[in-house]
Amino acid sequence: MVLATRPVSAAFPWAEAWTTVGVTGTNGKSSTTALVAAALGVDGHPVLSATTLGYRLGGREVPTPGDWDAFLALAEEAGRGGCQRAAVELTSQVLARGHAQRWRFDVGVFTNLSEDHLSTHGSWEHYLASKAQLFVHLGPGRTAVLNACDPVCELLDQVIPADVERLWYGAPSRGPFLRTPALAAERVEVSALGTLVRLAPSALARELGGSLEVAMAGEVFAENALAAAGAALAAGIAGADVRAGIAGLAPLPGRFEVVAERPLVIVDYAHAPDALLRVCTAARELARGSRLIVVFGAGGGTFPGKRAPMGAAVSGLADLAIITDDNPRDEDPEEIAEGLLAGARGGGAELRRRPERRRAIAEALGEAGPEDVVLIAGKGHERGQTRCGERRPFSDRDVVLELVSASV
Repeated sequence: MVLATRPVSAAFPWAEAWTTVGVTGTNGKSSTTALVAAALGVDGHPVLSATTLGYRLGGREVPTPGDWDAFLALAEEAGRGGCQRAAVELTSQVLARGHAQRWRFDVGVFTNLSEDHLSTHGSWEHYLASKAQLFVHLGPGRTAVLNACDPVCELLDQVIPADVERLWYGAPSRGPFLRTPALAAERVEVSALGTLVRLAPSALARELGGSLEVAMAGEVFAENALAAAGAALAAGIAGADVRAGIAGLAPLPGRFEVVAERPLVIVDYAHAPDALLRVCTAARELARGSRLIVVFGAGGGTFPGKRAPMGAAVSGLADLAIITDDNPRDEDPEEIAEGLLAGARGGGAELRRRPERRRAIAEALGEAGPEDVVLIAGKGHERGQTRCGERRPFSDRDVVLELVSASV
């Protein structure tokens, strides 16, 4: 049945000449997609980029409803202006609805898989099967860019058609290499200003000049940059352009975004155990012996089984963990908090429960000394908070800037 749909036809005659990179996985999709778009467009070609952060065309933000039909309409408009390249973030929900058959993808990127959205899909198997749709519909000679350190990619490798090229990448921070990577990090150097990835020797590493620079801080962005570089090379972009495009991308809103200094205050979208562990690890490294204070919560209506591991991830690295409300939606906030506390109690952090998010952020800033690091996790770029069916304006970033300004 899968073979009968390959290769996927161009959605419209005008889309026949397009080159499109699709990115899926649990964490890092938006950052990787943005890095791909930057690499695809550094030579002056317009690029259509679609992520959960919004749609951009040629680097300019384009307001849209954000659904798949809006993407198709915008792509048609962009095509009339000469655009023939796209980088698209694909959630499991979008893929489960069959959109990998509504647009032809030339390169598919898989970041990683961890337990998230299981309440939406009902099972881990259905979640993975949804992600796999991007890869099983790639045409002959197209490329699947796979994480050599994620065991799930070995399962994907078994179902991807044999005539699809595999490009394996990896960063040791995720674990041992399960496959020999064509592009790998040998050493990663992180500062508050960004991340430098020293590449292990390989043909692709030579093409990229031996290293990649990212203006975002954290080893997770090293992994995202490797995936993006592999995808852009597979799409036919010259190594020098790939490297320049990735280096030139400004930090994304709510993705380990530094919003204040002394103390260093970081806002991040991490809302799952693996993502929290990684951003807390990056923040811990930046603290360099000073305290790490983490403000976090968990959304209502999500997989409850992830909450204890989230608490454990934070408590194992933070000095002070303040558990607050995220987006409770229609769930009891205290039940959500208790799930986080169940995992956090086994770690070394001091634990506090502050339901009101603004108060939690204010308390964290008040506790922090000038050399400390404050990480506010879970909502990232979001500009609202949902409780009991009502969405009210709220931005972690705006709250931090307001409180810091008031204290000067």
